[in-house]
Amino acid sequence: MINQLKTVILLGALTGLLLFVGQLVGGASGLTIAFIFAIVMNIGSYWFSDKIVLKMYRAKQIKELDNPRLYKIVREVVQKANVPMPKVYIIPNESLNAFATGRNPQHAAVAATEGVLSSLNDDELKGVMAHEIAHVRNRDILISSIAATIAGVISYVAFMAQWAAIFGGFGGRDSRGGGNIISLIVLAVITPLIATIIQLAISRSREYLADATGAKIIQNSSGLASALEKLEEGAKSHPMRNANRATAHMFIVSPLRGGSFLKLLSTHPPMKIRIQKLNNMKF
Repeated sequence: MINQLKTVILLGALTGLLLFVGQLVGGASGLTIAFIFAIVMNIGSYWFSDKIVLKMYRAKQIKELDNPRLYKIVREVVQKANVPMPKVYIIPNESLNAFATGRNPQHAAVAATEGVLSSLNDDELKGVMAHEIAHVRNRDILISSIAATIAGVISYVAFMAQWAAIFGGFGGRDSRGGGNIISLIVLAVITPLIATIIQLAISRSREYLADATGAKIIQNSSGLASALEKLEEGAKSHPMRNANRATAHMFIVSPLRGGSFLKLLSTHPPMKIRIQKLNNMKF
């Protein structure tokens, strides 16, 4: 409940920031254009992001005969979660990771790397798949897409404002030049940073929620806690070479090498806290 409320507040703050940027750039008309731009980009992200990310990581769809173990575990989890059976994919990569995607539970997909399948036992793999199915049930793919899109629009507008300023197109040349410089600094530097921080805070909040929801679905938190320990070590020793920063938030652990020294700029919560929360769960 706390993470759900936090998401609502953060999304509201992100939307408010977008409208502020639109107002700053073009007054009422700029605000309207920013709002329409956000809606159009959200729709595109909502409908096509699953196909894009699956193709990006060369994920291959499987049937039950292709990998009975993975397929059986996914089917068992979705039955307990009371959601439709998603498409199941395997990523040809030895790193240890997994993600879920799709615009809603009726059009969802879960993907696991070959490294996960070879490194986790059945209880651990079930915990990972429960985490991903929790993302599907909680509609985190849609929420993350909206957050990423709004943050992206803000960054795009800020980038364009920088170019407009170079060519004298931001605010014009008048007696308010000092005020225009301050506005440009706020728009070009501060607002994109705030938008990114809010977006990443949403991502971390949804990871905590997916951990808890997944454990409740299968009534077991120890399997996921054990899996996260292995995945954390695997991500450090075998990071995805083709990992994209824009999709890092989708994975159960960050696929990027190392990590930010600033917690505010991390796509995932601290692993130690995630594991501790899981170990403290009671059923």
